[in-house]
Amino acid sequence: MRLRALLETDALGLRLLGGEDELDRSVRGVMTTDLRDPSRYLAGGELVLTGLAWRRDAADSEPFVRILAGAGVAGLAAGEAELGTIPDDLIEACARHRLPLFAVHETVAFATITEHVVRQVSGERAGDLAAVVDRHRRLMTSGPAGGGPEVVLDLLGSDLDLHAWVLSPTGRQIAGAGAPLPGPVGAVLAGRHLAATRTGRRGPHRATVDGATYSLFPIRNTGKGAASASRDVRESVLSDWLLAVEADASDWPAARLDLLQGVTQLIAVERDRRDAARTVRRRLAQEVLELVQTGAAPTEIAARLRVAAPVLLPGLGTAPHWQVVVARVDWDVEGTPGSTGGAGTAAIAGGPAAQALLEEILVDPAVTGPDSADRIAVAHTGDEAIALVPLPAVAAPVPELGDAETPDAGDAAAGAKDDPALHADALLAAVREPLSAGLADDGRLTLGVSAAVHSHEGLRGALEEARHARRVAAARPGRVCAAGHHELASHVLLLPFVPDDVRRAFTARLLDPLRDYDRRHRAELIPTLEAFLDCDGSWTRCAARLHLHVNTLRYRVGRIEQLTGRDLSRLEDKLDFFLALRMS
Repeated sequence: MRLRALLETDALGLRLLGGEDELDRSVRGVMTTDLRDPSRYLAGGELVLTGLAWRRDAADSEPFVRILAGAGVAGLAAGEAELGTIPDDLIEACARHRLPLFAVHETVAFATITEHVVRQVSGERAGDLAAVVDRHRRLMTSGPAGGGPEVVLDLLGSDLDLHAWVLSPTGRQIAGAGAPLPGPVGAVLAGRHLAATRTGRRGPHRATVDGATYSLFPIRNTGKGAASASRDVRESVLSDWLLAVEADASDWPAARLDLLQGVTQLIAVERDRRDAARTVRRRLAQEVLELVQTGAAPTEIAARLRVAAPVLLPGLGTAPHWQVVVARVDWDVEGTPGSTGGAGTAAIAGGPAAQALLEEILVDPAVTGPDSADRIAVAHTGDEAIALVPLPAVAAPVPELGDAETPDAGDAAAGAKDDPALHADALLAAVREPLSAGLADDGRLTLGVSAAVHSHEGLRGALEEARHARRVAAARPGRVCAAGHHELASHVLLLPFVPDDVRRAFTARLLDPLRDYDRRHRAELIPTLEAFLDCDGSWTRCAARLHLHVNTLRYRVGRIEQLTGRDLSRLEDKLDFFLALRMS
């Protein structure tokens, strides 16, 4: 379609402000953005829709228009809802760059224009999807909820016979029509999508899992909740949704691919609504954490928590317990494939990515839907994201931080099933594989979890505890690591901070003689030592575990003592061997 046709459609309510000589330009797509630099999302020929949220003063218009003109967009349509009228500086900038400019009346939704353009560009080639888009538009304009992503996915299935799901970066199903996508399949698809995105390849990406072929389309978040206008793909790779379609799109004609891209734009509208819904919870978390970190009066913190509790746990009759989770995303400063910044790129702000990831990780994996995180309040400061998580109940009284009492192991096992508290390893179990693909070889996610506290007075200690646990996780190998509060009262806390040269010297002095002997004689002294320590020095239990005669075990232990000069009947020597094995 041509730009001129937009003016002839009264329902769009467009008013031409400049560029009358350029109205014969062809429109090949549409994009909504409030980014100051949306160039990485532009391929040329788009009608760009903007609410002008990127404009802070008159000087911002010229660089914004220059970027659009350089990308070869067809025209710009600016909404009047934000400022009332279109600023003169924007009109003048568009005139200088010969970019057609339209004003969008405040009563016209951008979704209406988007759907109209998608439908018209497709033309008779897309009669099947035109009905989908038209019906979805009616549902979106009938109420604030808009029917959600499930509506358009259901119509894709009924009208085009396409099975599709909207997935989060971790593979959690956000929306789907018909049978749900199995969790493991979603995680694999998310990992394949993230890995392909990190290489710089444009979507859709093709993936085969369990004999089924899927095409993966990125759903770009270009609204107010979008990442900053950096060209580095790492800014958004860990927060963008994806559309997984059970079909091989590699042989689809361009028209059909364009239609699916239009569907992702419709779903992006729902993503923007989800992000807007989280604004209140984020603000509550920020306010509480600022009070905690600045040492505010306990009464002030308690008052803020009373305000937060009904929002985070609607209908809860009693004050909840609280846990604090701290996450951090770190990137190497060098450029990576898919980044146009090149080597020497400045360090990437990890706070927004950590915030988006933490919000996703804290959602129950069994829960679907874009608004299932209504008990999560996550703030970010610098490169660190901090979650304030209320717990509706606990299985047993929770000691304050610093209390010496520890629940009996049997009691803990009995209450584990009903314990609502968060556990570090469980949080990352389902998301480690896809996130590792997105982090590739230059990113790390580390996470720390505090114990639960039952009053505002324990929050400051919980925050410090979660931060210490995250530092323990950061000292471990791997792209995605977590540590919990229980590890802070163990030797596990100390081992990561032993200098590497001291670690190597200590383990070499104790274990190298045994390794050398094992290589020469295949005596299995190292496995014997590990089993002996695991059995607390019990000869009979260790011999049974290793399927050895006790006399053979005594011979091996004697050989260990002879080679190392240590005595495994002494507690100090047992401890040294234990630590050496842990550090090796």
